[in-house]
Amino acid sequence: MAYQIGDTIIKLSLPAIDGNSFSIEQVKGKRYMLSFMRFAACPFCQLRIHQLISRWQELDENFTVIAVFDSSLENLQKQSTNQQAPFPILADEQAIYYHQFAIKHSVAGMFKAMLFRMPTLLYAMAVKGYFPSTLKGSVTTLPADFLVDENGVIDSIYYGKDSGDHLSFDKIKAFLIPHKLQPISIDNID
Repeated sequence: MAYQIGDTIIKLSLPAIDGNSFSIEQVKGKRYMLSFMRFAACPFCQLRIHQLISRWQELDENFTVIAVFDSSLENLQKQSTNQQAPFPILADEQAIYYHQFAIKHSVAGMFKAMLFRMPTLLYAMAVKGYFPSTLKGSVTTLPADFLVDENGVIDSIYYGKDSGDHLSFDKIKAFLIPHKLQPISIDNID
C-alpha cells in the first residue's frame, strides 16, 4: 500500500551523505518536504538541490527538506557532497522508500524532460557543472514531493510529470503559511 494524503509517516531511516544515519524522528515537530529525486548524477536533481539551498533563507525555520536519491551512499557522496545542503540528503540504494511511496517510472517522462527542458538541462550541465558522469540508479525514475505537517501527516503529494518536474517553490512557501481560522458567523450558531 502506498502512502496517501492524510497518512502519517512513522518510519524512514536511511544513510545520509554526511556519514550519519537519518531517522524521521529527527524532524519530529517540524513541517517538511520529503523529496524523492532520481539517480545521484541527475542534472535536474542536482540543480533542484542547488535551488533549494539558494532559496533556503526564504523558508521557515520550522521547515526542512529531506532529499532522497535512488543511489548508493558512495555514489551519492561523490555527486552531492559539494552541495553543502542545510538539510539531509539520503541514499536509498535498494529503493525501499521509492516503493513505499509509489514513486513512478517513465521512459516517456525522461525523454519529455530532455526535449522540453533542454535549456534547463544545458544550464545544469554546462553552467553549474552537474554533468551525469555515472548513471547508477534508475534513469526512468520521476521526482515526487510530499509536504508533511508537524505531526508527520502528509498534507499534499506532487508526482512529477517528467524528469525535471518538481513542486513549485511558491507551493512550498504557501504550505508554510499557517492555516487561518475561518471566522464563525453568528447566523450559523444555534
